[in-house]
Amino acid sequence: MSKPGNKLSKKASRIDVNAFLEKIQKLPVARSDMKRGRLIFGIDATASREPLWDQACHIQSEMFQETVSLGGLNIQLVYYKGFMEFVATPWANNATNLLSHMTTIRCSAGQTQIARVIKHAISEAKLGSVQALIFIGDAMEENPDILNNLAGQLGILHVPIMMFQDGYDSVVERAFRDIARLSNGAYCQFDSSSAEKLKELLCAVAVFVAGGHKELTKYSKTRGALVKQLTHQLSPHR
Repeated sequence: MSKPGNKLSKKASRIDVNAFLEKIQKLPVARSDMKRGRLIFGIDATASREPLWDQACHIQSEMFQETVSLGGLNIQLVYYKGFMEFVATPWANNATNLLSHMTTIRCSAGQTQIARVIKHAISEAKLGSVQALIFIGDAMEENPDILNNLAGQLGILHVPIMMFQDGYDSVVERAFRDIARLSNGAYCQFDSSSAEKLKELLCAVAVFVAGGHKELTKYSKTRGALVKQLTHQLSPHR
């Protein structure tokens, strides 16, 4: 659930994106012998998230498309909604399989379950290589100490959490920043006016997970300034 918040100014959004890029440059390319990178995509599917859900469907599809030539990307969708409803889909290696599930979901009011998302990622990381956990949400209604402890555990497993906050709430921001920091991940804030930038950044992260610095550099040549900036920040020769 979300509480109303003020829209971010363009200046604030720009500063936040820069901070995100500065942080993400420190992330290692944690690859295994598996051909496909593995990315867990966690999202708050409570009532306030319904407008973002449609965007998430399109973003997931594009993330697959951008990585198919690199050997592909395995994505697992994890979401929560309603009265303690929590779902983790099977790993999907194409957009069709994942979207067929996403389009049947209806967002409903409920409390946040971020701890369950992180616990699930810990379990998956112990079973097999996971390169990153992306989480998108607008609220935090849990014990921050518990979340911080779990984030630290995931960091020890070398799985960074990339926390994306929709809108502005100072309590949520503090919690999301701590989760990102303790997992050696990154934090970014966005609103409806910066949804396109969110898509660009997520697709670039998918390419980075699937193919590393080399493929991200190739990808950036045909993309906008934001992706080019990300590529520069991630460059191993910088």
